[in-house]
Amino acid sequence: MDKKSIRNDILKKRNQLTKEDILKKSAEIKENLFSSETYKNSKTICFYVSFDSEAATHDMIKESIENNKTVCVPIVDNNHLILSIIDNFSDLNKKNNYNILEPSEIKEIIPNNVDLIIVPAVAFDNKNYRIGYGKGYYDKLLADFKGKKIGLSFKLQLISKIPIKEHDIKVDGIITES
Repeated sequence: MDKKSIRNDILKKRNQLTKEDILKKSAEIKENLFSSETYKNSKTICFYVSFDSEAATHDMIKESIENNKTVCVPIVDNNHLILSIIDNFSDLNKKNNYNILEPSEIKEIIPNNVDLIIVPAVAFDNKNYRIGYGKGYYDKLLADFKGKKIGLSFKLQLISKIPIKEHDIKVDGIITES
């Protein structure tokens, strides 16, 4: 299957999850992430800001700030992502063109000053490659990134093999509800 077919298939399945399923599975993902050595050893973490049926990161962001982690989020700037530090979840006070929360005030941080980037995806395979939403934002962001890259995903988003291209960047690990 090509990436577009996989993307459509997985999104259809993921969008069938109830709000309760998403929150329950996301809480389990959060516990698994927060108990990982990678998370514990990271001082500065970039979280994607979840929307729709994605593994929910809002509580992870709030709790990480409470745990004195430096938290940043991606902001879409033309056709790439810049990272901005937030001090409170309430800093995420506007929606971008994709209906994703972003801060209106940008406090830019260079990606290589980040220890861990939490990466969203539509699907991951067993070699840690991912399919995103098709714009390549994260592949560009991660291309020269030296820190750790962890994907968050529901089990139903895991597939055996993704067709990859040379610009595709894999993550160091994937955390699911199990």
